[in-house]
Amino acid sequence: MKPLRYVDAHIHLSDEEYAGKIDEIVSEAKEQKVVALISNSMDLKTSAKSVELAAKYGGVVYAALGIHPWNVNTLTEDVLLQTYEYILKQQQNKAVVAIGEVGLDYKYDKIWNKQLKVFDEMLKLAEKMDLPVIVHSRGTTVKIVEMLPSYRLKKVLLHWFSNPISVLTKAIDRGYYISEGPPTVYSNGIREVVRRVPLENLLTETDGPVRYFKSPFDGKMTSPTFIPTVINAIAEVKRMNVVEVAEQILRNSEKFFGLRLSSEDESA
Repeated sequence: MKPLRYVDAHIHLSDEEYAGKIDEIVSEAKEQKVVALISNSMDLKTSAKSVELAAKYGGVVYAALGIHPWNVNTLTEDVLLQTYEYILKQQQNKAVVAIGEVGLDYKYDKIWNKQLKVFDEMLKLAEKMDLPVIVHSRGTTVKIVEMLPSYRLKKVLLHWFSNPISVLTKAIDRGYYISEGPPTVYSNGIREVVRRVPLENLLTETDGPVRYFKSPFDGKMTSPTFIPTVINAIAEVKRMNVVEVAEQILRNSEKFFGLRLSSEDESA
C-alpha cells in the first residue's frame, strides 16, 4: 500500500515567528509525509525570504509571492514597484508556484482604494506570469468573486474560506479552489464549507504561524504536521475513506500548483 502524502498549501514560513525553526519544521513535515509546503508571502521582504527557503529546501518548499492587504497601509509607490519587479524577475524560477497571499480585507476599509490598487497590480502580475493566485478574502469574498472574472487568471484559491456560504456555489462553478485547515476539526462553520465543496476543489493548509487554541492543537506551534489530522477531519465530514481523500487532495495540489509530487517510497 502506498503511504499517504499531504500538502500544506498555505503556510507563512517566511514569518519571523518561524525564524531558526525551519530545519525542524521541514524535517518533521517529511517524517509525517507532508511532501510540499507552499511558503506564502506578505511583502517584499517575506517574498525574498520565501524564494530563499524554496532554494534551500528544494523539492519540499515552494514559494508564493505577493503583498498581503494587511501590509498595504505602510506601502509606498516605490516599494510596490520594487515588489512587482522583484516578483516578475522570478518568472523562470520553477520553485515560484503562485502569487500569494494577496486580496482584500474589510478591517482595513479606511485604505480601501489603496487595497484595490495593490490587489489589481498583484492580479495583473499573476496574469503576466501565468501563475495561480492565493486569495485572502476576509469579509470581502462577494466583492472578490465579482472582480476576478475580469482577469485572465490561471487558477484561484480562496484560502480559509468561511463565509458567506451563498457565494460558495458561484466560486465552485468557476472552478475556484478552497483551502481549509485545523478548524475543520472543531468548527461547525468550516465543516459545513467542507461538506459543500466538492473534494476535487479542496486543498489543505495550516496558515501557520497562526495559532489554534482548541484541542488537539492548543499549546502547539502551528506546523505542517497538523495536515494529516485535517485530512482525517475532511474524511469524517465527507463520510469518505481517508486514503481516497488524501490522494485526491494531493492530486488537486499537483494540478493547482503545477507540481509533480513524486515519492521515493511510492512502491512501499
